[in-house]
Amino acid sequence: MAERPEDLNLPNAVITRIIKEALPDGVNISKEARSAISRAASVFVLYATSCANNFAMKGKRKTLNASDVLSAMEEMEFQRFITPLKEALEAYRREQKGKKEASEQKKKDKDKKDSEEQDKSREEEEEEEERLDEEDQNEEEEIDN
Repeated sequence: MAERPEDLNLPNAVITRIIKEALPDGVNISKEARSAISRAASVFVLYATSCANNFAMKGKRKTLNASDVLSAMEEMEFQRFITPLKEALEAYRREQKGKKEASEQKKKDKDKKDSEEQDKSREEEEEEEERLDEEDQNEEEEIDN
């Protein structure tokens, strides 16, 4: 847990970026207003986390999951955010699935390349052994002659 109340605040850079994206161009916000929004956002996150934790505890789980957060939003009477959150969650899952598949494909490609290199290396070693054997045979034949 946080040792000081200000440790619970979200980073100012994040809050400033969100505020700038939400406001029309040319609209400024005072430092005091930015601080108030930051604290309000932190309180909201803590409250949403607490509500989601209650759902996890009811399910006898220690890990919060997306359904806990969605249930918490409904309990907090933020129903209008549930659909956009579900859409964002689906987009996130698709992105993660794509990254996982890309990573697996990259690993398969690397394994295939490594296997091909090993095969090539074996072939080169066998060719070298054959060449050495031939040289040895030629030397023996020369000695016999």
